[in-house]
Amino acid sequence: MGITSILFIILAILAIISALITVFNKQPIKSAIALIFHFFMLAGIYLTLAAQFLAVMQILVYAGAIMVLVIFVIMLLNQNDEELHEQNKQIKRKLFSVVLSGIFLFLMVMFIIGGKQSNLYDGQISSNIGTVQTLAKELYSNFLVPVEITGILLLATIVGAVLMAKKRLN
Repeated sequence: MGITSILFIILAILAIISALITVFNKQPIKSAIALIFHFFMLAGIYLTLAAQFLAVMQILVYAGAIMVLVIFVIMLLNQNDEELHEQNKQIKRKLFSVVLSGIFLFLMVMFIIGGKQSNLYDGQISSNIGTVQTLAKELYSNFLVPVEITGILLLATIVGAVLMAKKRLN
């Protein structure tokens, strides 16, 4: 077992712990901070898998922009005790989802361990598979149409959000 494998296992354990803290914490700010920590652990996992671009995007997009937005929304909501009581009722639903996810994870691990080892790259795994150049070449050559459709969909979403916000202000 190499240092990368050990680091991967440590980061995975920390990611699972931070995810559980995120789900089961009753205070939204502490839950959001645990989620930020979780995003950093996922970025570390991406680095151990030699996916530098995904690690940087994980930190920039999720730990940066999205979590700033989530924290501002939490602070602006001003929840009262009735809403907090309603959230406590949802703990049973969350527990059910965690148990169901655990069963799914167990079945997935058993499938991977028991299944045949398939090699998607015919024995030729490149060392630069997670780099920006490889990802860009793949996205803009083989997947150009889905990337363009995603861009158009995101643009339509932004225009719709601006129109909805404009209607609320009027």
